[in-house]
Amino acid sequence: MRDNTESRFHEEIRVTTLVFSYAHADEGLRNELEKHLSGLQRLGLIQTWHDRRIIAGQDFAAEIDSHFEAADVILLLISPDFIASEYCYNIEMTRALERHQRGEAVVIPVILRPCHWHALPFGKLLAATIDGKPVTHFPSWDDAFYQVAEAIKRAIATIAERAPATGGAPAALTTTVIPTATQTDMATAHAPRSSNLRIRRHFTDRDRDQARRDGYQSVSGYFETSLAELKERNPDIDIHFERTTTQAFEASIYVEGKRECHCGVWLGTSSIMGGDIGFSFGGVTPNSFNETISLTDDGYTMGFRPLGMAFYGAHSEALLTPEGAAEYLWSIFIRPLQP
Repeated sequence: MRDNTESRFHEEIRVTTLVFSYAHADEGLRNELEKHLSGLQRLGLIQTWHDRRIIAGQDFAAEIDSHFEAADVILLLISPDFIASEYCYNIEMTRALERHQRGEAVVIPVILRPCHWHALPFGKLLAATIDGKPVTHFPSWDDAFYQVAEAIKRAIATIAERAPATGGAPAALTTTVIPTATQTDMATAHAPRSSNLRIRRHFTDRDRDQARRDGYQSVSGYFETSLAELKERNPDIDIHFERTTTQAFEASIYVEGKRECHCGVWLGTSSIMGGDIGFSFGGVTPNSFNETISLTDDGYTMGFRPLGMAFYGAHSEALLTPEGAAEYLWSIFIRPLQP
């Protein structure tokens, strides 16, 4: 039996227009998100647009203006770069919120990367992910963008429900002729296209070394802040976090004075221990470990992959973000308190 929301989708004949507002530094994340929206596009439910669709000879600012004015849904892809961008923040975001307040469009914030956003003008809007969790803090981007796609489906259903109340299509769903250079240009901008737009990349040794260091820093910061939050929520426990070197730390959790959880994590060398980040219940012990995580790539992007020791679960082919790797190791660390 199909869900009612999906049934309503197929009863609608209108296509919801969706525009991305984003900083170019986040283009890779935007591309991944658009790939996750391919299902809605193939069903004829949405058509997407962003500024990379502007073709040579068109007026850049005028094209952005016209598409933002005609959009039914506007996604604000929030990151430190978005907030720092004068154009994204002062022009695109301002215009989007004005249309949202008038009921002409639905604005959905998508928090891509951690940043201070709750007090900003769009902070009162419900973010696409649960509790506004940043996309990069999910175990994988797939998990995050699934939630974003679900939020967009709900927005489409909400927009569709407005039509009967007004005796016809709401302003945001009324067919609009977008002024562009020519009708041919307009057709080109909205024509169906492949979501398979990734191209293979060559990663240098410097890229890999930086990614390894960044990955370890993400893990150490994740453990430190998670321990602090755990202590705040459970005043009866004690915690300890110590950076034993610039490339290693140890963490402990005590319940009624008894050490229930303990581990060491360190930045290693793949050729020595079979991984780039090591984990051991015995503390920092580079020559022995209970789990390791290795930096690898799929030809398009770099990520981390656990060795997947039998005790912790099967080996996975999915690449983890640095935050996903941190959550994986944290889950192993805190397991004794979660029988």
